[in-house]
Amino acid sequence: MTMTATDINAGTRFAEIDDLFWRRRLRAFVVPLGILGYLIYILFAFDIPGLAAKARPENAAILLGDFWSYKTHVSRDNRSGEVTVAIEGERRGIYPEGQSPDWIARQGATTEITLPKGAQVTYTDKAADVLVPGYGTLHVSLEGRKVALTLPEGREMPDWISASRSRVSMDHGDWRFSMTPSRTETFRYFPGWELFFFTLDSPFHGKSLPDLVWLAVSGERVNPEMSNLSAMFGDFWNNQMWHHSDVFWAMCETVLMAFLGTMGAGLIALPLAFLAASNFTPLNAIRLSLRRFFDFLRGVDGLIWTVILSRAFGPGPLTGSLAILMTDTGTFGKMFSEALENIDGKQVEGVNSTGANALQRARFGVIPQLAPVILSQLLYYLESNTRSATVIGALVGGGIGLLLTQAIITQKDWEEVCYYVILIVLTVMAMDTISGWLRRRFIKG
Repeated sequence: MTMTATDINAGTRFAEIDDLFWRRRLRAFVVPLGILGYLIYILFAFDIPGLAAKARPENAAILLGDFWSYKTHVSRDNRSGEVTVAIEGERRGIYPEGQSPDWIARQGATTEITLPKGAQVTYTDKAADVLVPGYGTLHVSLEGRKVALTLPEGREMPDWISASRSRVSMDHGDWRFSMTPSRTETFRYFPGWELFFFTLDSPFHGKSLPDLVWLAVSGERVNPEMSNLSAMFGDFWNNQMWHHSDVFWAMCETVLMAFLGTMGAGLIALPLAFLAASNFTPLNAIRLSLRRFFDFLRGVDGLIWTVILSRAFGPGPLTGSLAILMTDTGTFGKMFSEALENIDGKQVEGVNSTGANALQRARFGVIPQLAPVILSQLLYYLESNTRSATVIGALVGGGIGLLLTQAIITQKDWEEVCYYVILIVLTVMAMDTISGWLRRRFIKG
């Protein structure tokens, strides 16, 4: 039987279709297999099983707890016998003599500390008794330079106790106890940020909101030289534990770094973008040189520019602003030049037909088309650079980033870390709202 040309063409098409389906089936099998192999590689390359074994979720829980709670330290100097009660262990948070909280009772050399769920700690001379309901009373004492622990009779060491020759510590969730040769301490946790508004030495500390409102409106002046409302604001603004005034100015410094860097980059990039656009600069040498210059500026990360500039100008907000400016100049130059290459030439021709010169053609024919792009990008990068300025400020010693780094380094002021993070988030949200309003106002009218 003789095959016609039609049969041959049909057979060829069927073969091509079979080959196409076979390649697709192979791709559907190979691609998932490749992804699975890559994930397995990551599993061992980053030693994820080892990291999982070393993970300590309880430490993360303690850290998160410190974000929204505070602790009161009851400390005894084992050398002098002096007992102090302080919020967060800070000198400015020490309770004056005779004004300790009602859950602490002091009589001579004995200090009794009442803790949640019926627990109790009693300090005596170079010793302490810790009563834990359901477990018994533990006795901790100093024997020379050694810390000795005596468990209740018949009890084994629980996992919430850590003991060595130089330290005994207990962690019971909402309270902790520790003893070393130099100091005995009990920590009791409470929700909230204590002394956030007024410190212990303020006449407004401990007063309820209705009492504060009454004092502000009609109460007798606590300071004859100013109104109670002014005194309240002064005590809040000059709070020596939370440093609200310093935090406010640091936040303003961070926003200023972002503003100067972003707007400065826009002012520099706009005229250079005309020289980098093909429909405005016919000379390839100039155009390509500027494009490579833009690539160089934005190819180097802002943090690297920060390190380089800090060697040249020293630490400070100016260095952070210049680092943002250099990185964003490259980014804006690329975006603005591409926007210029895509403008509508008819509008420029219409302005040119009126006899306008080059500057007037750019002002009335080009800039109105480019303005929405410029404004949108500037506002977006201003918002983004506010976050970046926080990290840059940590490197160059400026803005809220410096305070955030200092609070993290201390490893004890995690509630302040949370305070600074909330402020940064609120600032970014506020800037997003303002930039959205500006875009609607100037772009849509």
